[in-house]
Amino acid sequence: MPGLLNVSSVMMCPHGGTVQAIPGNARVSAAGGFLLRPSDTFLIVGCPFVIGPVPSPCVEVQWVVAATGSQALGDSTLTEASVGLCCAATQAVQGAVLIMSTQPRVAGL
Repeated sequence: MPGLLNVSSVMMCPHGGTVQAIPGNARVSAAGGFLLRPSDTFLIVGCPFVIGPVPSPCVEVQWVVAATGSQALGDSTLTEASVGLCCAATQAVQGAVLIMSTQPRVAGL
């Protein structure tokens, strides 16, 4: 079973930008951090991506696949198997989010 993502999980865009999660959940936690859900806000900072001479950094993550068997506060949770798309300010998809690490104690479907 894949581990659940929480606020301590490390995620990046494919260009090396850092994903910062802002959870709307302040009640359900795993391994000391609030669980993340697709409805939370995921900002990307430090993305160096350019198209030709024009900067086009990834700025947010939009989740398209979440856990099907676990929920927190009525919303699906996110796991290591979830799929998020890194998007530019124009909403152009620029690649999938890379989940580098998460808490290892609690898993979900």
